[in-house]
Amino acid sequence: MKNYPETATERFDNANFHIRYCLSFIKKYIKGDILEIGAGCGSFTRNYIKTDFKNITLTELDKKNIQDLNRKFKNFKNVKVLNTTINKIENEYDSILYLHVLEHIKDDQDEIREATKRLKKGGHLLIMVPAHQKIYSNLDRAVGHYRRYEREFFKEELTNLKRVRIFSLDIIGYLLYFLNKIFFKEEIFPSSLKIFIWDKICTPLTAIIDRLTNYNYGKCIIAIYKKN
Repeated sequence: MKNYPETATERFDNANFHIRYCLSFIKKYIKGDILEIGAGCGSFTRNYIKTDFKNITLTELDKKNIQDLNRKFKNFKNVKVLNTTINKIENEYDSILYLHVLEHIKDDQDEIREATKRLKKGGHLLIMVPAHQKIYSNLDRAVGHYRRYEREFFKEELTNLKRVRIFSLDIIGYLLYFLNKIFFKEEIFPSSLKIFIWDKICTPLTAIIDRLTNYNYGKCIIAIYKKN
């Protein structure tokens, strides 16, 4: 798709309220040797990174994203950027992150199995994905999403993994996404103004509503697993 990933990643990169809100649920599990699969242009990375982390490995396949990652984190001696996929990685990690990445991978089950092999005992697999296939839209199709997810996908336990927590976040974002699909049927990438309103105005409100609804509804799902 023309202008992807540049258009999508650059606009989403400005959604700092939403990014930090999502990361607040997983930050305490990000530690030790860290592997972030599909780090994009570093939107999430720059919001969780610390100089005292042991090692951080970022993977990417897009050339421009790789350039952006190398530029943004050139002063972090503990950061390494790789142009590779999970099945070619040999090291083991304390934390493996898939932050809006699993939906881009055709065989997601195999991807999780490969990630589990590279997770140290007691380590955490952190997954965030878009929720609800019924709101799959032109944007999902344009950015290469094979699917959106239901909570049922993240069973209580996966092979060698025990589920620690599961959250559904951004209930207002879900409503906006649903309405956008109905009234802007031809739209592919949301405008910068829409992202600004969603991020700066709606996210603080949705944080309150999400808590009141016990994180059972929303536009995205976060699942946290620990290796047995």
